[in-house]
Amino acid sequence: MKHAVFIQSNHKQIVGAIAAEHALRRYSTNNDKFEVHIVNSRDYPFFLAREGQEYMRDGVKRVWLNEDLQSFTPTRFMPPELMGYEGRAVVIDPDVFACADIWELLNRDMKGNAIMARMRSGTKGLIDKAYASSVMLLDCAQLTHWKVEEQFNAMFDGDHDYSRWIGLRNEDPSKIEFIENEWNDFDKFNTDTKMLHTTRRKTQPWKTGLPVDWRPAEKFRLFPPAAWVLRMRRKIFGEYGLMGNYKEHPDKNQENFFWGLVKECVEEGKLTEEFLRKEMEENHVRHDALEILKNVPDLPAGTAHPLSTGNLAKAA
Repeated sequence: MKHAVFIQSNHKQIVGAIAAEHALRRYSTNNDKFEVHIVNSRDYPFFLAREGQEYMRDGVKRVWLNEDLQSFTPTRFMPPELMGYEGRAVVIDPDVFACADIWELLNRDMKGNAIMARMRSGTKGLIDKAYASSVMLLDCAQLTHWKVEEQFNAMFDGDHDYSRWIGLRNEDPSKIEFIENEWNDFDKFNTDTKMLHTTRRKTQPWKTGLPVDWRPAEKFRLFPPAAWVLRMRRKIFGEYGLMGNYKEHPDKNQENFFWGLVKECVEEGKLTEEFLRKEMEENHVRHDALEILKNVPDLPAGTAHPLSTGNLAKAA
């Protein structure tokens, strides 16, 4: 059986994706058993073909922008096609960083299910029963109905809603099983964490100080006026108007873990200072990145959990 991990990304998140690939390999003792692929939405022309067109999201028309931080998200559903609808695939976002052996997830008993994922947090999980497609284990042979270009284009015809798609709400719930939250730990980082997801976009460690380039949802069932305010903001000030700048991450352990991975990528030639400077110029990476790399502490050697020897923040 074929096994692979797919890191979904776009040009704005490519540094995160490279660090995520490094983490997968660093913390696995089974690297000969699976492949790792970075899927960049820019490599698929059907995304660019819809630039500036309106699509459905939570029942509201939004404008598709390839420059948006989250424009890669439909590629989460591409791995079954890319695998020829065979084998197993793990899908992760570019802000998900392994600190345990991914083979443990890739090789687990799926008990006949097609998908394994955790629930979304907040009202999306509690009320909408939406799953977090940011980390999924897939049995590709059972997902032959995943045809991304066709489903992506259907959003612009009003036949397919982005939020239902991304939240796996169009899938047969009897074919979805839960994975432990530790495999997609939302902004929680301790010795039980197997994959850290820095899902609070405004505090992603490599974005601090940059202008915000993602757009919030505009549907709030518990307090609908919040959605009205956001829609008015967008109409008056533009897609990113009044969104401000990215903030410093509140957890130094998470920040040091990410930059420790980047530091190793530079040392091993997976990233270069020249490339990082270009990303800084493009406002994809914070402008003090190279200074941070000079001071960030080394991660614990080998495949030991990054917090196994104590608090990374104390070493900063």
